[in-house]
Formats: sequence, C-alpha cells, structure tokens
Amino acid sequence: MERITISLDEQLAEAFDALIAERGYRNRSEAMRDLLRRELETERQRKGDEGQCIATLSYLYNHHERDLAERLTGLQHDHHDLTVSTMHAHLDHDHCIEVAILRGPTAGVRRFAESIVAESGVRHGSLNLVTVDVSTGGDAHGHGHAHPHDARHVHYRPRG
Repeated sequence: MERITISLDEQLAEAFDALIAERGYRNRSEAMRDLLRRELETERQRKGDEGQCIATLSYLYNHHERDLAERLTGLQHDHHDLTVSTMHAHLDHDHCIEVAILRGPTAGVRRFAESIVAESGVRHGSLNLVTVDVSTGGDAHGHGHAHPHDARHVHYRPRG
C-alpha cells in the first residue's frame, strides 16, 4: 500500500471528520479511499459506455397497471443475457419493488435499465453501476472473474 500525505485547512478537516463519524468510518484513510474510488468510477462512467459492468437496477411499480408485470417479465426475458437474478417483493396492496442484478456491456445494461424505468406504471427506478474488467479465462474452479477497477474482486460464473 502506498502512503500519501494531504494538507487540509482546519474547517475542511473538521467537516471531513464529521462526515467520517456520521458514516461510521474508523479512520480518515478508509473514508478517503472510498471517496477516491467513487470519484474515479464517476469519471470512468462519464467518459463513456465502453467495456463491461455489474449493476443493480431497483424499481417500484403499481402491479395493478395493465399488463405491466408481464411487460417487465418480457423485457427481462428479452435481455436474459444481461439479467443475472431478480428479486420481487410486495410493499402494499398496490405496489411492488423489484431488484435486478445485471452484468454485461455497459451500454447494453444502461439501455435495458432505461427501458424498464420508462415502462408506464414504473414509478421510481435507480441504476447502480460499477465498471469492471472481465477475464476471459477461468480459474482452477472453472470460473471467470470480474475485477472492479478499485481492485476489489467480484466473483461470478461466466455464461455459456
């Protein structure tokens, strides 16, 4: 691990320490690493949709909306190559939440997420996306690997 030193004015340091305490970090280094990872990922995503990603898509919808559940399921089946798994929960008499775990080309994942959120009857949708480098070969267990750019590893079984 490389060590760096930064200087902050007193007000900024106090505000940073308050943020650290509020979020439950044990020290400034952990908080700074997370801030840097978030900023670097934001910049990678700003530069374009090339490459691969892993993502979660969550959305709320009214299940009484005409044929909406069938349309959503149809979209998921049409994009089975991107959909790893989904979870569905009933929130009340009218509303459901679904969370989909997605994996694939970043541009395709974004288009799929946008198509879900654009469906009439979907009330709220949010895509949380992380770009990854995907190894093409398998390891000793026959698995491929997705490596988020911050060197944390996400393990998955490759398709096909």
